[in-house]
This record gives sequence, structure tokens and C-alpha cells, in this order.
Amino acid sequence: MRLTHLGHSCLLVEMADRRLLIDPGNFSAGFEDLGRLDAILVTHNHPDHFDPERGPSLVRAHADTPVHTDPLTAETLAEQGLRAVPTREGEDFAVGDVTVTPVGALHAFNHVAMPQIPNVGLVLRAAGEPSLFHPGDAYDAEPGEVDVLAHPLNAPWAASRDSIAFVGRIRPRTVVPIHDALLSDRGHAMYAGHIEKFAGVDGLTVRMVADGESVQL
Repeated sequence: MRLTHLGHSCLLVEMADRRLLIDPGNFSAGFEDLGRLDAILVTHNHPDHFDPERGPSLVRAHADTPVHTDPLTAETLAEQGLRAVPTREGEDFAVGDVTVTPVGALHAFNHVAMPQIPNVGLVLRAAGEPSLFHPGDAYDAEPGEVDVLAHPLNAPWAASRDSIAFVGRIRPRTVVPIHDALLSDRGHAMYAGHIEKFAGVDGLTVRMVADGESVQL
């Protein structure tokens, strides 16, 4: 598996000879220039996960690429004449030899004035590859055993204690921090260090992947 971090929560996942793009948001860069994509996946309809301008343009530019999104984003795209398959927990789908398992249903609670919109995390599995869990913006889904956690490191809805507890519950072998656009380098290192020190997962590795860089797992 090869992961390319395109900023914030956007990942290009290359596994089992497939290229899957997750959460092309407005804090992310470079996703328009990736060439072939085998799937475009979106966890929820906030602009930092699906850019309201560049996202639909990306879908139009990849007219033959399957698009799977949370139900609200699918509705929003349909209003623009664009087709997306709504993802729902319990409804697995395949992208070549990659099985995608949707998990969870709602965005984490932010504030009483902000409605909880749909958020569907994604677990990617393929024979001979590490498994990956991208939770979107929630810590409550149950993905089962996973090797790599794309971990939302910082968010208005997340306390550090909840972030650490989430990693401790999922117990991945590797954490790749995402949802980090609001952090300075020092803040990023501090939050990641807290996870390594306090999550209580033996042998845990935190792999920092800077914007635009890739890691082989």
C-alpha cells in the first residue's frame, strides 16, 4: 500500500493495483492532477472533506470513475446532475480487488447550533495488503481489526483525550495523522507524541506524512 497525503484529510490510496482518492477538500491540493483514478470516495459533506467547487469539477473530469459518498454529498451532487452512489454502513462495495466497508453514520458532535450531518468512515481491505481505516470526522465507528489508521489529529469537535482513546480502542499497527491543516509543526508533533506515549498500543508507529509526500506501508 502506498499513501500520498494531499493535505488535511485527503489521501490517495494505491493498493491492489487500484488508485482510490479519499476526501478531496478545500484544505487539500494536487488532487486535480492525479491522472487515472479508480474511485473517488467522500466521508461527509463538509468543505474541508469535499471542496464545493473543485469537488464537482473533479467528478466531471473523471466521468467514468465510480464515485461513492455519504448520502448528503450524493444528494448535493445529484442536484448538479452528477451521480454518486451513497455509502451506508453494512453495504460493502468493491473497487477491483479492494473491498470497501462503510462504517458509522454521523459526524461527531460539534455544537447544538450545528446539525450532525452524515459521516461514513471507510475501511479498505485487499489480499496481501495492509488494511486502512479512514474515519472521516468521527471516533465512534467500529471498523474491526485494521493495520493502518488515518487518524484525525485535531478538529473543533475533538479533544486530545478522545483522540488518544480512539487510537487505544482501534489498536492499529500504524497511525498516519490526517485532519491536521490547523496545526503548526510544533502542535502536530505534540499531538502525535501524545498518541505514541499515552494510547497504550504496544509497537505502535506514528508515520508523519507531510503534504504532498507519500509513504509505503
